[in-house]
Amino acid sequence: MKSVVRYGYVPFMLLGVDGAAAALAATGASKLWLVALLAVAISCSFAAERVLPYEAEWNRPAGDGARDVAHAGVNELLLLAGVGAIPLLAATVTVADLWPHSWPFALQVLAAVLVADLGITLTHYASHRIGVLWRFHAVHHSVTRFYGFNGLMKHPLHQALETGVGVAPLVLVGLPLDVASALAVTVAVQLLLQHSNADYRVGALKYVLALNEGHRFHHLKWAGVGDVNFGLFTLVWDHLLGTFSYDPGRRFTSGQLGMAAKPHYPTGYLAQLAEPFRASGACHAGSAVPDPDRRERAVA
Repeated sequence: MKSVVRYGYVPFMLLGVDGAAAALAATGASKLWLVALLAVAISCSFAAERVLPYEAEWNRPAGDGARDVAHAGVNELLLLAGVGAIPLLAATVTVADLWPHSWPFALQVLAAVLVADLGITLTHYASHRIGVLWRFHAVHHSVTRFYGFNGLMKHPLHQALETGVGVAPLVLVGLPLDVASALAVTVAVQLLLQHSNADYRVGALKYVLALNEGHRFHHLKWAGVGDVNFGLFTLVWDHLLGTFSYDPGRRFTSGQLGMAAKPHYPTGYLAQLAEPFRASGACHAGSAVPDPDRRERAVA
């Protein structure tokens, strides 16, 4: 079973779950089927993490279980609501219907993924450099255990910004509702994979796909050290931006995650929603201690 998870979990999620989402969306199935599919993906995420954990400690709640459920529930409902608003947005802001409707549906979804990946990656990159954006993004970086559900733990305003920037170019050229529905599921699945505590393997694809082996470096808590590997779906833009980082010898623990400059960041759901609006919500990188394990990273 461990070997199945190690080598089969990622193909199952990317080809099986995402493929099923595309098939359901292409047939115009009820959005409830997509919600059910997402529930299956979340269940598989938890199961894989228990069969083959990278760090067993991260499978145990640390007073954050209810908070993470609240974040995931609210954010996924908002994402689905955003998808439901696509027809209205398309009717009001579409510049020209340039969408490749004649392409096979799977290719349309893939095109949407690649375009959204650029907008989301650049927004993520900016959120580490612009103070007001970091205030909201810091909620996501407050985690000290790295497991799939963490991917769905974001301040709703920051998620709305990332999603909006990622989807806006698509809407302008006539993104169909069924493609948007499939895209919403692929985003959620990718976040589960990217933050997964499952010790899976993807070989050389770890240099191209934005999965957990690379994304753990993004959650290192020291100033500047975690400003790497911003991509959601791919690491292509990180290679071009010079922000790709990978060290095969690095082993991660809870003590290396979070924010060194804000070790006492609020942990409650409502407190995290309010923190960006408080004076204490600012986080000055200069106050952080340096990475004690800093060494030359192997960059491909």
